[in-house]
Amino acid sequence: MDSAHSDAASVHGQRSGIRGGPAVALKILVAGGFGAGKTTLVGAVSEIRPLRTEERLSELGRPLDDTAGVETKRTTTVAMDFGRIDLRPGLALYLFGTPGQDRFWFVWDELALGALGALVLADTRRLADCFPSVDFFEQRGIPFVVAVNCFEGTEVFAVEDVRGALDLDPGVPVVLCDARSREDGKGLLVRLVEHAAERRAARRG
Repeated sequence: MDSAHSDAASVHGQRSGIRGGPAVALKILVAGGFGAGKTTLVGAVSEIRPLRTEERLSELGRPLDDTAGVETKRTTTVAMDFGRIDLRPGLALYLFGTPGQDRFWFVWDELALGALGALVLADTRRLADCFPSVDFFEQRGIPFVVAVNCFEGTEVFAVEDVRGALDLDPGVPVVLCDARSREDGKGLLVRLVEHAAERRAARRG
């Protein structure tokens, strides 16, 4: 936990002071509902061994954890996931996966400090779980991309159907993905960086 926190201190678009490190490091959040695939996505794209703060689901927590649609899930993130990927030479992304359950929301504000943007993982079996994440980033003006995690055996919905169901602004990108795929994950991160740059340029214009 301490190592992730110290890494986070240099993530706010600053030049790295580490010899051989990236010229620019950017902070990205990976958010979404319980069981949407956040830990899986961070693990798939991270070029370092990801830091995870997972605990097994217990009988005591059962009344608080809605596992409908994700009955096979056995663990939950209680603080954050942390990973890193070099998107291109000189540009590194630090990934912070947020906890998905309401009772751990107190850590979200601190995790969001200095973030360039966020990926919001959506599970169409539990699409309403996305609303808190979408509201959080909209209210704070943080650019985000909705990544629809296409689980095996579930119906695949059109992007515009998902956009309408979440009542998203037309400018918010919605992308179908497989959170287990490194290539899909890298594509999502590229799209998010592009979207954040477009938002910044529009504000300056």
